[in-house]
Amino acid sequence: MPPGLIVLLVFAAFAAASLWLALRVHRRSRHRQLAIGRVLDAADALEERLRAARSELETVAADADNPVLGAMQELLRQRLWLQQHAQSASLESLQQMRESLDAARGRIDTQLRRVDRARAEASP
Repeated sequence: MPPGLIVLLVFAAFAAASLWLALRVHRRSRHRQLAIGRVLDAADALEERLRAARSELETVAADADNPVLGAMQELLRQRLWLQQHAQSASLESLQQMRESLDAARGRIDTQLRRVDRARAEASP
């Protein structure tokens, strides 16, 4: 085999490996950005729900037992963590955070349904 052909084959193999690695890194980065976006969307949805629910729940919950206050504090902690660690967090951690935010929104919705039922039962 001529030496020029060997150099060309080595160069082609190196180029193919480099391209594969670049595509893999790009795909992983894209997955991370999508995961971060989903976490931020879940945080925004929870915050919006909490703001809407605040007056409803505060009328029936004592300050010590206020689920809105606790959820808002947890949301703030998670946003700060995300700001500091999002780029280095595993995709699994980001997924768990999104699930946690969705679960918190579900708990607030449950509390609101209880408030609605209690008001309906109290009304003549």
